[in-house]
Amino acid sequence: MAAPLPSETDILIVGAGIAGASLAASIAPFRRVLMIEAEDGPGYHATGRSAAFWQESYGGTGVQPLTAASFDTLAKPDPAFSDRAFLSPRTAVMLGRRNEAAAIDGFVAEFTAQGVEVARLSPGALADQIPGLDPAWSEAAFEPSCRDIDVAALHAAYLRAAKRGGASLAVRTPLLSARRGGGGWMVETGQGAIRAAVIINAAGAWADRIALACGSAPVGIQPYRRTLVQVRLGVPTPAALPLIGHIGGDFYFKGEGEGRIWLSPHDEAPSDPCDAAPEEIDVAMAIDRLQSVVDWSIAAVERKWAGLRSFTPDRLPVFGFDPAIPDFFWCAGQGGFGIQTAPAIAALAAAQLGGPVPDGAIGAIDPLAYAPSRFA
Repeated sequence: MAAPLPSETDILIVGAGIAGASLAASIAPFRRVLMIEAEDGPGYHATGRSAAFWQESYGGTGVQPLTAASFDTLAKPDPAFSDRAFLSPRTAVMLGRRNEAAAIDGFVAEFTAQGVEVARLSPGALADQIPGLDPAWSEAAFEPSCRDIDVAALHAAYLRAAKRGGASLAVRTPLLSARRGGGGWMVETGQGAIRAAVIINAAGAWADRIALACGSAPVGIQPYRRTLVQVRLGVPTPAALPLIGHIGGDFYFKGEGEGRIWLSPHDEAPSDPCDAAPEEIDVAMAIDRLQSVVDWSIAAVERKWAGLRSFTPDRLPVFGFDPAIPDFFWCAGQGGFGIQTAPAIAALAAAQLGGPVPDGAIGAIDPLAYAPSRFA
């Protein structure tokens, strides 16, 4: 039997995916924290369906500082947080056809200016990276710093750290409504009422709906369905295959053990918040796009799934206090880069909630660039 819901808390975090869990771990040492999760367990939606890579260029130049500043926590975590790293080697290649040379050059120039290690690949070096590549795909950039992320281990480490700090988690507990009064919030949930001083909206695809339930204006977060497929190939391919993406955004794929890959058509179908499921046309599109790039035969489709990637109108994450509703804090809109930016976002957000001011690369980031006031 689940523990009864506490009658009050300092911080109520709505959502226990990577955004909510990382924030809870950062705040719990100095405030009473309760996470509420509508599903049977935390991380069921976007967090549990991640493509699981850290790529400094992913998400664009506005996201890159958050990704870069998160690297040390992921690669060399404090032993009290985790006894092993969350990253493992991968590398990445951004591909283009002959007529996309200018786009590849622009990508290299843009991210080199940001301090990202990225360089042009010669056709010979490209052929060594991707066996069986169609010669039409002659333009490429190489990003050696790309890594795989152990998403499940990272999420679990944040949940453990939150618990050690005194935070509680209530599952199957959706937020139904909330009203301000008496110096705080009175929140109605599926498991009863609770009083909170601050509500943190870390509800992912549901973030705008949570805002409305709390009397705040939505910021325009739009969920999009993203399809992933695991295929077994009919030809040998290296287990250490790079993450391979299209400069125009038509696909990405990466090795998943020898002779297997994870593949996506990089689809973005607008969706209501839901338990996303793959559509056969998107699975077929992913395979068709792969076969236009390499001469690998497909032996079997072993798994297929979909998740929601939720973006703000300017495609940057949003975190900070709502400009119109006191004690309502946003932490949402992380798109597909929420895992790789979680350490930086959690530290910057926690500082706004009374936690320690971060130093180093994280402390150098101006959180105003991601504040909800930009949508006011």
